[in-house]
Amino acid sequence: MVLEAMEKERPQKPGFEVPVGISARHVHLTQEHIETLFGSGYQLTKKKELMGGQFASNETVTVIGLKLRAIENVRVLGPARKASQVEISATDAVRLGVKAPVRESGDTKDSAPIAVVGPKGAIYLKEGCIVAMRHIHMSPKDAEAAGVRDKEEVSVQADNERGTILRHVKIRVDESFTLEMHMDTDEANACGIRQGQTVTILQKGR
Repeated sequence: MVLEAMEKERPQKPGFEVPVGISARHVHLTQEHIETLFGSGYQLTKKKELMGGQFASNETVTVIGLKLRAIENVRVLGPARKASQVEISATDAVRLGVKAPVRESGDTKDSAPIAVVGPKGAIYLKEGCIVAMRHIHMSPKDAEAAGVRDKEEVSVQADNERGTILRHVKIRVDESFTLEMHMDTDEANACGIRQGQTVTILQKGR
């Protein structure tokens, strides 16, 4: 009876809570482009393990917009991909002078052109620069607990002094994923959210 009474008095938070990971600007490269930028036969070296078999490498590059505005020391993520892409924030896009659309990672068709410079060479991408759409990584077990499916969109709320509600948050489900919402530095600063804080899924749909 005492335990039941304590449980009733315990404050309950509605929704499903998700920790936040703040994603800074970064670059994904094909092996061909890695070798162009860093030298023939070059392999990326691991700095930090990330989810889904990805890693932050020790290697960095400079990205340059069409007006020759540059941002240096942009981290390369590994392993090598089938297509190269540059993920930046909206503020970075203004700084670089590029019109980068908000897209899911990998959706680079008709996105902004960008140049990438490394210690051994440079590449020019006719398309490939995007502002990454905010999204939540989940395992199938977490998706079942939250009542959501892969590719679904949800709304989430930051339970802090800003109390921001974010819509159009894409769910991405895979066995290799750890539960985490990814948002860029612009969004995190605007919402007053720091790395590791949580947001709550409020509802399915837009």
